[in-house]
Amino acid sequence: MSKKNKEEKIKAKAKEETINTDAADVETAVQEEITAEEKLQEDLAKEKDKFLRLFAEFENFKKRTSKERIELFKTANQDVVLAMLPVLDDFDRALNEISKSESGELFKGVELINNKFKETLKNKGLEDVEVNQGDVFDADIHEAITQIPAPSDDLKGKIIDVIEKGYKLGEKIIRYPKVVVGQ
Repeated sequence: MSKKNKEEKIKAKAKEETINTDAADVETAVQEEITAEEKLQEDLAKEKDKFLRLFAEFENFKKRTSKERIELFKTANQDVVLAMLPVLDDFDRALNEISKSESGELFKGVELINNKFKETLKNKGLEDVEVNQGDVFDADIHEAITQIPAPSDDLKGKIIDVIEKGYKLGEKIIRYPKVVVGQ
């Protein structure tokens, strides 16, 4: 083999090695880019998940605070209404006593004031807790003052008498009805 052929073979081999090295470098670079892209995809998925969780948490916060605000508005005047309940009871007792007298005009006047007072409290959300004689006693919505022997077997465990009316403001009972229960 001539020197020229040897040189050409060496050059061709060097060129081939350079091509192989370049190809390996390109393949390594492609692998690195794929790995970097996969890492970016993972990071993006993590951030997206974090965003969705944060968004859901914020939505829950908005709902909770809105619900608390509505509840606050419903019961904001609870202290005032509670303070007025004894006055309402006194009005009812006064009406009961005036109705026994023969003064019809006095009864009508006090009844008008009583009705206006009740209507005003009703507009503020006050409602009676319905309790009737013979209803089954429920400790969740009634307050038993005393127990007496039931006049008949069918009144055992039932309400014999209502001593004091109960009231609720919205859905919340602010004063439980005081009752006498048959034993």
